Amino acid sequence: MEIDPFIFRLSIFILSIFVGYYVVWSVTPSLHTPLMSVTNAISSVIIVGAIIAALSGSSETIFETSNIFGFLAIILAAVNIFGGFLVTQRMLQMYKKKKK
Repeated sequence: MEIDPFIFRLSIFILSIFVGYYVVWSVTPSLHTPLMSVTNAISSVIIVGAIIAALSGSSETIFETSNIFGFLAIILAAVNIFGGFLVTQRMLQMYKKKKK
């Protein structure tokens, strides 16, 4: 009996969701800000690859699948970076002493 590759990959994806959830929520607040900085760095690399994908091909075929997915990747990674900076700022403000 052979397992369907789609079911195998889907089960790995679902397991990774659970592992990711428990890993993220077990991080102490003092480590959260550096982890967000690393996430922003990874997203910036994704943007570089997405720009290459979005600009691939000739000028006559601008709406190919790779161009569209590259454009979507640019948008999603940009949102991720912007949100990461907002969360980092909020976390850093939690450590500032309040003025009396």
